[in-house]
Amino acid sequence: MTCLLLSGCQSQVAVAPLPVTQVAPNSDLPPATAAPIPERPRYSPGDLVDYLAQTGDTLPVLAAHFNTTVAEILKANPIIPANATTLPPGMPMKIPIYYTLFWGSQYQVLPDSLFINGPAQVSFRAEEFVTRSTGWLNGYVEYASGANRSGAQVVDLVALNFSLSPQMLLALLEYQSGALTQPIATNPTLNSIDIKDYPLGHVDESYQGLYMQLVWSANILNNGYYGWRTGRLASFEHLDGRLERPDPWQNSASVASQYFFSRLVDKDDYDRAIGPEGFAQAYRLLFGDPWQSNQPHIPGSLVQPPLMLPFPVGKAWTLTGGPHTAWGEGDPLSALDFAPPAVTGGCSPTTEWSTAVAPGVVVRSEPAIVVLDLDGDRDEHTGWVIFYLHVATEGRAPVGMVLKAGDPIGHPSCEGGKATGTHVHIARKYNGEWIPAEGSLSFDLEGWIAHNGARPYLGSLTRYSRTVTACECSDHNSQVVAGEK
Repeated sequence: MTCLLLSGCQSQVAVAPLPVTQVAPNSDLPPATAAPIPERPRYSPGDLVDYLAQTGDTLPVLAAHFNTTVAEILKANPIIPANATTLPPGMPMKIPIYYTLFWGSQYQVLPDSLFINGPAQVSFRAEEFVTRSTGWLNGYVEYASGANRSGAQVVDLVALNFSLSPQMLLALLEYQSGALTQPIATNPTLNSIDIKDYPLGHVDESYQGLYMQLVWSANILNNGYYGWRTGRLASFEHLDGRLERPDPWQNSASVASQYFFSRLVDKDDYDRAIGPEGFAQAYRLLFGDPWQSNQPHIPGSLVQPPLMLPFPVGKAWTLTGGPHTAWGEGDPLSALDFAPPAVTGGCSPTTEWSTAVAPGVVVRSEPAIVVLDLDGDRDEHTGWVIFYLHVATEGRAPVGMVLKAGDPIGHPSCEGGKATGTHVHIARKYNGEWIPAEGSLSFDLEGWIAHNGARPYLGSLTRYSRTVTACECSDHNSQVVAGEK
C-alpha cells in the first residue's frame, strides 16, 4: 500500500546551550580534535582488530561493517551468546576484519544519542533557544503542514516527525546558513538568490523554504543513519562519482553526516564539513562538546515487550505492507501496514477498530497520528513507544487516555500522507530511535515475526511454519487472525 509521509506518515540532563550571541561567524576556535588521525593499515584477511561496542550494535551489523561473519565474531568472542540482541556499549571485542578499499574518515562527528530525538532532548525547547539567538531563524515564519509556524516550530515539527534531535537540526542550519548567528542567510556554495529558498543547500524547486529543506535533509540523514545501523548501507557515491565506504569503526550518526554532505558539496567542502572544523564545530559552539554529554541510549540485551496484533482478537486483517519506512522515504524500514476486511484497496470509511498492541498511555494524538507510550512516563522521547499512522479523526484516542492491550486506538483510514486504501501503519521506537522491523529486534506481534521483502512493502510475517506475504489482494495468504493460538 503506497504511503508517502513527507508531510504527515531513563532521562538525562539536556546539554546546556552556550549563549548564541557569543558565537562569532566563521569562528577560529580550536577544533574538537587537534591532531590528525593516522590512516588505517591494510589488514590481512581475518586479522583480529580491537573494537568497543557502540550503542545499538548487533552482531549481524558488525559482520557487515567489518566484511566478516557472525560465526567468526562469535568464535573470537566466546563470551557473547549466539542469540545476543544489542551489545552492551563499551564492551571490548576482537573482530576478524577483511579489508576493502575506499574507507572513509575515522573522525566521529556526533554521538548517536544526540542524533535521535531521545532522552537527551527531553528538556530542550527549540523556541526558547532560538529566541536568544541573533540569526535569521529568530523571527522567521512559514506556513508549514497546515499552519503558520515560527522557524523553531518548523524545526520541532520535523524533529518530531522524523524523530531527529532538534539540536542537531539547529546546528546543521547554523553550519549551512548561519541560522542562529547571521541576520541574513549565507552559504558560500550558493548565491544570494538561492540561499533564502534553500537554507540547507539542496537546490530543488520541490524543496523550497525552511520546512521542505528540513524534510529533505531529515530524510537523507535518516537514510544514512539507519542504513549504517542495519548494515544496508555499505557504500555511497559522491557527486563526482567517487565511491566511499564508511570506516568500519564509525557510528551511525557520523555516517549519516557523511552521507548528507556527500549529496550536497564537492570534495574540499565535504572534507571540511565532516571534519572537526565543520558541522561538528558548529554543534560544539552552540551546545558544547557532544562527546562530553553522550549517554548511550540503546542498552545491551534490549528486548521488545510482548505486543499483540493491532486489531481485535478473533478478527482477520490483511498484511498490506511489509517492512517499509516509519516516516519519509527509504530507511528506516520500521513499519507494517494492516487493513481491515472489506475495505482493502480503497479509501472507504470503516467501523472496524485498530487497537492498542500493549498497555500504555496516549502521549500524542493529532490528525492521523496516535503515539502510545508503553513505559508509563508519558514522554515520547523515552522507552518503548508505538507509532500509529492513518488513524481517522472520528473516534481517535485522546492524549492522556490510559489503554489496556486490545483497547480501541481509532479507526483505520487514509488520513495522513498518501495512501491507496484504508489501513493502519504501526512502527516502534525505543528512546527516540526507530527500531527496524527486521533484525536482531524484529517486530514480534503475537509470535508473528516480520521479514523484509525484495523491496519496501513486499515483506512478510512468519509464525511457526506459516508465512503470510504482504499483498493488497486480501487473500488467505496475506491474512492474519488476532489472538489465534
